[in-house]
Amino acid sequence: MAKNIKISRGVDIKLVGKAEQKLDAIDSATIAIKPTDFHGLIPKLEVKQGDEVKAGSPLFYDKNNNNIKFVSPVSGEVAEVVRGAKRRILEVRVLADKETKFETYDVSGVASLDGRGMAELLQKSGQWSFIKQRPFDVVANPNNKPKSIFVSAFDSSPLAPDYNYILKEKGAELQAGIDALAKLTDGAVNVVTRGDKGVFGNLKNCTIHSIAGPHPVGNVGVQIHHIDTLNKGETIWSVNPQDLAAIGSFLKTGKVQSKRVVALTGAEVKSPQYFEVTLGASTEKLVLGKVNEGARIISGNVLTGDKLENSGYLGYYHHQVTAIREDHEPAFMGWLAPGLDNLSLSRTFFSWLMPNKKYNLGTAIHGEERAFVMTGEYEQVFPFDIYPVQLLKSILVNDIEQMENLGIYEVAPEDFALCEFGCTSKINSQEIVRNGLDLIQKELS
Repeated sequence: MAKNIKISRGVDIKLVGKAEQKLDAIDSATIAIKPTDFHGLIPKLEVKQGDEVKAGSPLFYDKNNNNIKFVSPVSGEVAEVVRGAKRRILEVRVLADKETKFETYDVSGVASLDGRGMAELLQKSGQWSFIKQRPFDVVANPNNKPKSIFVSAFDSSPLAPDYNYILKEKGAELQAGIDALAKLTDGAVNVVTRGDKGVFGNLKNCTIHSIAGPHPVGNVGVQIHHIDTLNKGETIWSVNPQDLAAIGSFLKTGKVQSKRVVALTGAEVKSPQYFEVTLGASTEKLVLGKVNEGARIISGNVLTGDKLENSGYLGYYHHQVTAIREDHEPAFMGWLAPGLDNLSLSRTFFSWLMPNKKYNLGTAIHGEERAFVMTGEYEQVFPFDIYPVQLLKSILVNDIEQMENLGIYEVAPEDFALCEFGCTSKINSQEIVRNGLDLIQKELS
């Protein structure tokens, strides 16, 4: 049954530099698929430097499940396997052909496939990597059947891309993706919208919910908590809408769809807009001449993204690149100044009198880590029926029973991003949550 939900806890961080609805295409000479984007993955290579691959050819697989393949988005030559400490695989780089050659998969009998057959097809074609699971926020385990599957049709994070704009002509692909997901669960496929449903309002074979409120309302964890609460021993899967359309395109054509539309955003971008790029593309051409010199480049949004160098590569699950000011010096007078250009969740500055103001925020954290200050800050922006500070403390002391009682299975690091942003104590909450989830997963394995 469809639900209409409204949450009040949270905050929309309004930044300068939202992308204009203008689309251009950028080709990348090289792409990189990074095993580090898939948390907990132990990659086993299927290629070596110098090998020729097609778009859709396997590059590596998961050691714990060798049926889950991670494929090349382009055809070309494997240019380099980048390794780090202890020979850990950091990147598999492919030098792209000018004209893409595709690995073709047989999708003629897709309509008659059952759940197991659909899962096998998605795994060997590399499409399974787009499906993530709660708990643990990792690539879904195909050996577990989820109680339901979620698609968040919007992103509420700062300067987030507009999926209704990006996918306005992808209705058929989205529907094919929904039909595939419906085979993978005995429960509902939940599509969660906010405001204008757009292209998502026409989808069938799913339950369309409506949710309203400030960020993190777009986080799939918040939506799961309010629509289909996750309990110990249960599993729920989720898929990003762009990745859902890519799955649908694959099932219609038998060829991997590796193009993604990303939003180039932020106050340090000269003309923020949308660009069509290849999955895993280099960000060098994307930012060259478009971003002010010395800016911080982030793959993803400012709350959960990864810092990049100019020659870095787009994260596998990122649909946004953000450029913000790199701060090197402390602010003059600090919190003693009126702070009309500083955002404060605790009303430290007079800027709270201007609720619609957009800010040009930099990288300064305005302080250093210290003991937890009990101010109720976390609870104001954390729309779960969970005690966030108590959960973090239970993780820090490795109290597994207490973690479970306080709701560790329902959360992911991104759900604590706002808590981290507004934390007076400058606690790295996302890192703590990730460590807690890793501990729980290790204990259960």
